[in-house]
Amino acid sequence: MHSPAVPVTFAGEDSGTIMLKKQMIFAALLLPAAAWAQSSLEQARAIAGDPPAARQRLVLADLPKATGKATALFDGRSLTGWQPWLGYADPALTYRGDPNAKPVGTSRDTSGDFAVRRVDGASAIWIKGQTWGSLVNTADLRDYHLRLQYKWGAKTWAPREKEPPNNGLLYHTHGQPGEVFGTWRPSVEFEIMKGSTGMIVMVGGKVRARTTVALDPSLIAPHLRFRTTGRTVDMVNGTGTWNVEAGSDAERPIGEWNTLDLYVVGDRAIHVVNGVPVAEARDLATVAPDGTRQPLTHGHIQLQSEGAETFFRAITVEPIRTLPRIVVK
Repeated sequence: MHSPAVPVTFAGEDSGTIMLKKQMIFAALLLPAAAWAQSSLEQARAIAGDPPAARQRLVLADLPKATGKATALFDGRSLTGWQPWLGYADPALTYRGDPNAKPVGTSRDTSGDFAVRRVDGASAIWIKGQTWGSLVNTADLRDYHLRLQYKWGAKTWAPREKEPPNNGLLYHTHGQPGEVFGTWRPSVEFEIMKGSTGMIVMVGGKVRARTTVALDPSLIAPHLRFRTTGRTVDMVNGTGTWNVEAGSDAERPIGEWNTLDLYVVGDRAIHVVNGVPVAEARDLATVAPDGTRQPLTHGHIQLQSEGAETFFRAITVEPIRTLPRIVVK
């Protein structure tokens, strides 16, 4: 996702957030541009009192029992039940806000972007990744356990050809196709990116969540890593809390299949990578036109196309009533 700008408005925010933003602005005024780019967010968060990201070993407990039958969201034969959407023909335009740029949308045949392929002896959804966009499942889901497998293909594309392969499992998807940067629909993201799978990202300026974080200067800004004992932050796109890194990197080497489990009940969610819980989000919400926060408790699944060839298979969902617990070992 995009890098955030320094926010300058404080109305309606808690005192900790206001203090952090003032510190960020103060640092920006005092530091040379290069130093600001490299260290201001790190310094501001340290001043704000983020605890250091001490290593945690996390496991799941009290796994919920399904309250109904599992449903396959991919039938293994076709993309029935999935709606494609493509962003700009040149993905480099995605974050530029050019009013003259128009997304591709559904104006062309998308079979060269999304298709069903036979991989490792089984059917999989193939996402080319060259043109950014998404596949949105038509089912409106709430209170569920979703499981899927993915693995990276061989191709990466400009403008991310030299970056870690990137995709995403977006959930509680709502709104209109292309509403976010002409490319995606508003949602909460279970990031799929080499080294960062499980990261929480807000997709859209009116999507909100809360989680607990600690300071990890080794990360890209805003240097926040999920920790069960960390400080609670309100996640807002375009600010210093636009993303929170997964608690650990549980992804397997490129070329191997990975299993993701997403548990969602109401406005809470848990991200699990290859059996390891790596993040928890709560108080999922959208901001209404009058500025009030409305709980976000359901929506569609959205698979991204974002610069890397990716395969998805064995996509199932089953109803649940409770979330598992994340336990520190």
